[in-house]
Amino acid sequence: MNDNVRSRAVSDDRREDIVLPFAVEPLSTRGRVVRLGPAIDAILKRHAYPSPVARIVGEAAALTVLLGSALKIEGSFQLQTKTNGPLNMLIVDFDAPSNLRALARFDADKIAAASEQARSGDLLGDGHLAFTVDPGAGLSRYQGVIPLDGQGLEAAAHQYFQRSEQIPTLVRLAVGEVVTPDAVHWRAGGLMAQYLPDSPERRRQADLDPGDAPEGAPRDIVLEDDAWTEARALVGTVEDHELIDPTLSSERLLYRLFHERGVRVFTQGDLRDACRCSRERIEAMLRRFSSEERRDMVGDDGKIGVTCEFCSTKRVFDPAEFES
Repeated sequence: MNDNVRSRAVSDDRREDIVLPFAVEPLSTRGRVVRLGPAIDAILKRHAYPSPVARIVGEAAALTVLLGSALKIEGSFQLQTKTNGPLNMLIVDFDAPSNLRALARFDADKIAAASEQARSGDLLGDGHLAFTVDPGAGLSRYQGVIPLDGQGLEAAAHQYFQRSEQIPTLVRLAVGEVVTPDAVHWRAGGLMAQYLPDSPERRRQADLDPGDAPEGAPRDIVLEDDAWTEARALVGTVEDHELIDPTLSSERLLYRLFHERGVRVFTQGDLRDACRCSRERIEAMLRRFSSEERRDMVGDDGKIGVTCEFCSTKRVFDPAEFES
């Protein structure tokens, strides 16, 4: 550990809706842990998703925050799936540094007919998963797309980092319901660890199969670094209930995993359920339609009603205000 880093007691502050960056410097490992409570509970209950759908939306929200919170600017990060499974579309938006919203579309009959033990990969089916980074300020967007071939979001994230970022990465996601005397609340959690050594030699990765080498050529074998082997083994011990336990603080969780090596935590970020929709945005959208198109939107009450699919907020407009 760096001698300039002060040691202190582990905090048992059990705050929810946070993302906490950390580093295990002896193992050249950095990462983040996210704990979602009231924010994901509000998102899932607002839409009254069936339990299998709610669990996948919770996983997607935790994964989106793990990835999107790495943004150094106030840009946006989006996770989106498009597949042929019962849950055929999933969108999670993270507006850095704190705002989260999510939306799922699914075939209710197929979801109801699915087994309670159905894997998330079975419900997602085949298609693709896209990660989109929009840094804003007129800068170019970046998008990474990977196939979804019946695997869950954890496996898809590992595939993304292996093929697109080529950074040794381990992701753990968990979603569950916590029973209190008053109600049942949804919670989601996630932990991501990445091997980021300073030495270029230690950052070498084996070529992806089949690579560019001619058939029959000897394969380049790169042994996994002992530090990453140890870090990966430690992260692999975390259990689902630890990631969503409201009585376990994020710092205490990290201490359980890495106390023998020492873990350094950084400033945590607060998270909240917040939609980017507004009356002004919707009004601007409606003005882009022709008068005839807007007349087709008028309801029986003589008004134009628009409901946001993310936050379910309904806004009503007088058609006359667009004709003046």
